[in-house]
Amino acid sequence: MNSSSTPFVSIVMPALNEEKYIAASIGSLLPVDGTLDYELLVMEGGSTDQTRSIVEQLAATNPRIKLLHNPRRIQSAAINIAAERCDPKSNIMVRADCHALYPADFVKNCARALREANAASVVVSMRAVGRSPIQKAIAAAQNSRIGNGGSRHRNASFSGYVDHGHHAAFDRAVFRSLGGYDESAPYNEDAEFDARLTRSGRLIYLDGRLTLDYYPRESFASLARQYFRHGWGRANTLLKHAMRPRVRQVLPVVVLLMCVASFAAWPVVGAVALLPPAAYVGACLAWGLLLSIRDREPWYILTGVAAITMHLSWALGFLKRFGEHGLQKTLAGFGLRGPGSLGAGRNSTHSE
Repeated sequence: MNSSSTPFVSIVMPALNEEKYIAASIGSLLPVDGTLDYELLVMEGGSTDQTRSIVEQLAATNPRIKLLHNPRRIQSAAINIAAERCDPKSNIMVRADCHALYPADFVKNCARALREANAASVVVSMRAVGRSPIQKAIAAAQNSRIGNGGSRHRNASFSGYVDHGHHAAFDRAVFRSLGGYDESAPYNEDAEFDARLTRSGRLIYLDGRLTLDYYPRESFASLARQYFRHGWGRANTLLKHAMRPRVRQVLPVVVLLMCVASFAAWPVVGAVALLPPAAYVGACLAWGLLLSIRDREPWYILTGVAAITMHLSWALGFLKRFGEHGLQKTLAGFGLRGPGSLGAGRNSTHSE
């Protein structure tokens, strides 16, 4: 890590149709004048709403805000393009999210943590918050153990070296030397990069003091799509790097397979076969009811529905990727190429 006491920081924010969130997110990120040398690059992926015009208005009052085009649209491409097009003085990149609000001095503190921890990457804690009733219920699920499985970056009281977390800051030179994010897979680019980063012998530091507020999806349908992609991406990373899944990653798959087996056995053994999935659903709904009573928030009663949506969608995506991998191996035996191939992408051939 560059030891300069006055680093130049490039804040990179991928954006696509974020008119509801982007202005507030940028406002919370901008360092106080004179406290840090920085630029903020909004990597716009072809929005059809007012995202571009909002950023252009902000840039008119602050020339450090720059609107750049991301022709490949996906977030991994946005960060990779920015890593190449940053100001030449830039030695730190901070990855930012439109769906988040950041604490005061977030960027400056990320840069300080990167230097003091002698790390190549700093990750941070997340606290989900909601505006609408359903978004509040989804946030409650993501903040609870039933929804996050005890992930360390969901625990704002923990700081220390980890192998993965919510990406915040990078040593730009290290990021580029490892080839950046792998664009051959559209999801889970952060965990895949962390696997290469740690295997290279470099450190990832989780600073629990730098907790951001994150706005989750606003409907159960969009939540299901998001977690399906999360599950697919996690399986893809495990396959690519021959990694073993954690217990919390296996449990949703076990639950889904249990449900499928129970419904398949129903015509044979009768209603008793439905007891296991009924117990699972009942436990999740009871969790939501208890949260609703404890926090006096009526909409938290839907937290159980959100958790079920997250678990089963994640498991479906996870199994789909493993199914594609099995088909790929079978077709490879016949000299053919299957879907979801792990073949070399733009960034997957760089040494680790």
